[in-house]
Amino acid sequence: MNTQTISHLQRKLGNFYSEAELHLKAQAADEINQLKKERNALILGHNYMEPALYHTVPDFVGDSLELSRKAATTDKDIIIFCGVHFMAETAKILNPNKTVLIPSLKAGCSLAASITAEDVRQLKAQFPGVPVVTYVNTYADVKAESDICCTSGNAAAVVNSFQTDTVIFLPDEYLARNVGLETGKHIIFPTKNGVGTDTTLDYQMIGWHGRCEVHEKYTVEDIANVRAEYPDVLILSHPECSPEVVAASDFAGSTAAMIRYVQESNAPRYLLLTECAMGDNVAAANEEKEMLRLCTVRCPHMNRIRLEDTLEALRHTRYVVDVPEPIRTRAFQAVDRMLRIG
Repeated sequence: MNTQTISHLQRKLGNFYSEAELHLKAQAADEINQLKKERNALILGHNYMEPALYHTVPDFVGDSLELSRKAATTDKDIIIFCGVHFMAETAKILNPNKTVLIPSLKAGCSLAASITAEDVRQLKAQFPGVPVVTYVNTYADVKAESDICCTSGNAAAVVNSFQTDTVIFLPDEYLARNVGLETGKHIIFPTKNGVGTDTTLDYQMIGWHGRCEVHEKYTVEDIANVRAEYPDVLILSHPECSPEVVAASDFAGSTAAMIRYVQESNAPRYLLLTECAMGDNVAAANEEKEMLRLCTVRCPHMNRIRLEDTLEALRHTRYVVDVPEPIRTRAFQAVDRMLRIG
């Protein structure tokens, strides 16, 4: 075992793992890093990955937008996406000639599963000519029905990029509401069969009732309870949280924006209202700052991917992610437009 690896893990993650676990993680990380060189592979790690993975083997870590950019420019033969399935699909959309792997077939997403390509087609028929903005947290066939994708970090900029009175924004209900507040657009939520929408209403955004099963759990009461115990805490939330939670927070932004905010701020202590592993990763990367570890919400899908799964993916070239070419080419246009906006 590489002594540097175990020393690195002990220093960074001694508060998160037992000594025995750290040695097993270090052994897996060393083997992954060796195989990565031998197989000319690139490892992308989302901010929600377990700390032992996040702080050892990825060539790049970040949010969906940053990792999409890295995937679009790599010259490696294999891309291993340590994130959920729609993220690996996005890497394949951008790299049709590369082998894209995801370490677990069960790494899905409640938000991506909340809408189908047929749902989008029905909305387009109901609101003909209205451009469709689709959150990158969707599957490839949904992206293929869209005009452009966005992330939580550039959603408002993408919506404002259209010179139209109205846009369809899918599928995250809370992100749509937060973008509506930021851009000054009134939003409506039609039902799946089109019934219940009063088209005489004044609206500029058409949303969908999809939610992230992690971020929808945070409440204003949670924030009030934390502030009662820690009045000087700085609370950061993700825009997939409800508008009420966002309004009660000190800062709201994408995972990348939250990380930058912590790095640049001098607050006495911090609490991140997002996926819990990210809070651990930010704490490990900012040892001099006090991070409250009050989070109990772990994404069950992100939690499927660990160092051991990543090692098996490299050993056995599994699990290969493919996107049918007709869908890929249409989805590429939407993703490429997103990357161009930034």
